[in-house]
Amino acid sequence: MKDFDYIILGGGCAGLSLAYELDINKKLNDKTLAIVETRDSYKRDKTWSFWKVLDHSFEDCVIKSWENFSVNSKIGSVEINNKEYPYQTIDSGLFYNKILDQLKKNKNIQFFQSSDQLNLNNSIIFNSIPSKNSNLSNLWQHFKGIEIETPRDIFDDEIFNLMDFDCDQKNNVHFFYTLPFSKNKALIETTWLSNMKDETLNDYDTQLEKYIKETLKINNYKINYQEEGAIPLFYPLNKTEKNKINIGSAGGMTRLSTGYTFLNIQEHSKFIKNNIEKIENLKIYHIGKKYQFLDKIFLNVVKNNPDKMPKIFFDMFKGSSKTVIKFLSNKSNILEDLSVILKMPKLIFIKELFTK
Repeated sequence: MKDFDYIILGGGCAGLSLAYELDINKKLNDKTLAIVETRDSYKRDKTWSFWKVLDHSFEDCVIKSWENFSVNSKIGSVEINNKEYPYQTIDSGLFYNKILDQLKKNKNIQFFQSSDQLNLNNSIIFNSIPSKNSNLSNLWQHFKGIEIETPRDIFDDEIFNLMDFDCDQKNNVHFFYTLPFSKNKALIETTWLSNMKDETLNDYDTQLEKYIKETLKINNYKINYQEEGAIPLFYPLNKTEKNKINIGSAGGMTRLSTGYTFLNIQEHSKFIKNNIEKIENLKIYHIGKKYQFLDKIFLNVVKNNPDKMPKIFFDMFKGSSKTVIKFLSNKSNILEDLSVILKMPKLIFIKELFTK
């Protein structure tokens, strides 16, 4: 059995972000690190997008940034300008290459495809693998996205569409999401907030084809890339153990009301880097108890009043975009929280507030 000072279980976004943060800050010059990852090779497999509410280490992996966005519903559309917090998209392929090129320079870092060869008892373990509590009755954010390319310029690449609710909801919450990377290339995504038991919602290819042809009026295009996933809108049941620290989604770094995770991972990685020498003795890091509380209420509203959600989202963005973005990115103060909450349907939210 091989001994390492640190072991990271899972070499995805959270695991690699932590390894990178430790390495570039010279925390691994005299410490050893094992990264356990089952994949044989890395390639583009995800698209991470977020409001840039704080600086991060991966500006060179950003493939597009926008200062304008829109939200559409059956009752109208609104366009919002926000220069202070641009919306950024990171290509996971660029992210993987950047980190792997950095890590391979350090002989104290090794990759393994399983933990069978490792002594897990004498190491500090950072676990990014969520527990398998895949309750299909709970709410999930499930989606499929395709990057399409057209032979002629069609898209306005200065503005992206955050949510288009003008589509079949099927008694759930459904919207399309369009990120134009250039005038002839865009990522189009169909997204549902629902449980995973209704398989009639999973005809993603049909949904995307219909939206592209009927709503976007695009008939001639090719598909460059596809991604599909399901984000649990509930916390995993990972247990706290003496020498194990959960990170990423396993550590509660996904904001349940939005699915945003990337920047929370970066903040957690910096926290661990700053406290690595005493990390076992610190309290569990979390993104904020108030957001956990507010997200619980919000998701109860989604579950019990899906028909109200398009208007709720639409109304939310009609006010100060800065305030809403800070709220959705867990950077808001109490006055900003209240300004967002007060836009919500009062009776519905009060009812869910007292629902056990």
